[in-house]
Amino acid sequence: MRVLGLDYGSKTVGVAVSDPMLITAQGVEIIRRESEGKIRKTYQRIEELCKEYEVEKIVLGYPKNMNGTDGERAEKSLEFKDALERRTGIPVIMWDERLTTVSADNVMMESGIRRENRKEYVDEIAAMIILQNYLESLR
Repeated sequence: MRVLGLDYGSKTVGVAVSDPMLITAQGVEIIRRESEGKIRKTYQRIEELCKEYEVEKIVLGYPKNMNGTDGERAEKSLEFKDALERRTGIPVIMWDERLTTVSADNVMMESGIRRENRKEYVDEIAAMIILQNYLESLR
């Protein structure tokens, strides 16, 4: 069994996958699209990845506001969740992602990734952090 981790954004989706023993999260890719509304290929790619990695569960970042309320991005994430479940038949768990982008930036800084190159990796690393936090909660 593997779990797929997703960091859903307006033009990108960071993707990570667990190892079969559900111990670690590894980055897979960043799915990019031209605009927020052009999402069909994004769903298609996620379906392909679910089959390729034999995914049985998806963990989707839930971007709550710092005060714990739901904003516009949280609502869009819930819509994305519903569509993913319909398309894949795989259960999707919403996972609080507050401060994951900050954590991803810190990881990249510590890894020596130059500031101008960080935007290229931030979504994938955020997906890894979301998934890793979920996996650690299972223990």
